[in-house]
Amino acid sequence: MEIGALNKGSQPHRLSLLIILTLALGLFGGMALDQLFPNIIGPLDASSDLRLITEAWRIVRDVYVDHTASQPQKLAYGAISGMVDALGDTGHSRFLSPEMVKKVDDLERNKFEGIGAEIQIRAGHVVIVAPMDGSPAQRAGLRAGDIILKVNGREITGLPLDQAVTLISGPAGTSVTLTILDTASNRTREFVLIRASIAVQNVYWQRLPGTKLAHLRITGFGKGMTAELRTALEKISGDGLNGIILDLRNNPGGLLNEAVSAASQFLKGGNVLLVKNARGIIKPIPVKSGGVACNIPLTVLINGGTASAAEIMAGAISSAHRAKLIGAPTIGTGTVLKEFRLSDGSALLLAIEEWLTPSGQVIWHKGISPDEIVKLPADVSPVFPEEERDLTLAGLRAKKDTQLLYAIDLLGKPGIAGSTNGANRGLPTKNH
Repeated sequence: MEIGALNKGSQPHRLSLLIILTLALGLFGGMALDQLFPNIIGPLDASSDLRLITEAWRIVRDVYVDHTASQPQKLAYGAISGMVDALGDTGHSRFLSPEMVKKVDDLERNKFEGIGAEIQIRAGHVVIVAPMDGSPAQRAGLRAGDIILKVNGREITGLPLDQAVTLISGPAGTSVTLTILDTASNRTREFVLIRASIAVQNVYWQRLPGTKLAHLRITGFGKGMTAELRTALEKISGDGLNGIILDLRNNPGGLLNEAVSAASQFLKGGNVLLVKNARGIIKPIPVKSGGVACNIPLTVLINGGTASAAEIMAGAISSAHRAKLIGAPTIGTGTVLKEFRLSDGSALLLAIEEWLTPSGQVIWHKGISPDEIVKLPADVSPVFPEEERDLTLAGLRAKKDTQLLYAIDLLGKPGIAGSTNGANRGLPTKNH
């Protein structure tokens, strides 16, 4: 599911990692809605609408043939999910069961059990937003955009997000069989994954073979991520490297305060983002002083798995003309979510603010477009730093990560990407 930009009182905002998976309707046993809300049904302006809900509840409870399917809690959760879905903020604002709340909390602590893939519902399909680095999903070859059709042979198209997550997730060491539709090739494949306990590392990097460039990967914006980033940047500087490729591909987001602090490491001033509330009032969020990488040459990689906090960072760097963005358009999760806990431990995540890039660009449902659109071949997965440790120059080229190779070339470093004028490199050009 996607973890969204949350505001939990005094706790930091959390931004959508895109999906890992205020009305309490009948959450108490088999009580009817009019028993739960004796003072609501009638005097309020919404009384006719609430009566419709009560009517539907009673009819389903009393006459639906399969009584196991019409359990009060199941109906209540379905009603709340439908209410949130009716807002049209698909994949962002959502209802979380108590189990889903726990998974969100575990992920915020950078450790959880499962297959390690962010998922969300799109047009009724369960879609992988991003496999997490080092996870069973990534090792199996699952990619952003893949559609999960079946879990252990059961069709899951049309299921609510919480039910899909429940079927896919599970204790470390257990297996799950996924039937996957690869949308790039339109092929259906079956994968058997062993769930694992996953400790999320937010930042890691590697010197690219044959260059003086650092490939710096940010996997998410969990707690403490900026401290990890500063340490990495100091090591990059200490090693005498003279350029950074900042890789935000398949980054589903995280904490807003970490996104602001992380972007500030590359910027001398200005704003990181603008936040617009429900009344249309816009508040700028300024760059924090003391960035340690404000002058080193930089390019940024983005794709359809880049979401939320990662979009904030990419948008801030682009708006400041600090670096070019390379790759594919981002997903477009541009709202701050606030968590509203319900009485049984479930929660509503509702968009309460919208964020814009410092230049005023709307991200919500639109995403950020790269300066250089470079497509990754359909049968190629992004190459990340942990794979490059033992690679040679020829081995890196053989990986055919066109986006990474283009970024290397754009920084103007000779050798790895061919000639500096772009001729006869076998690399893409804009919109190629």
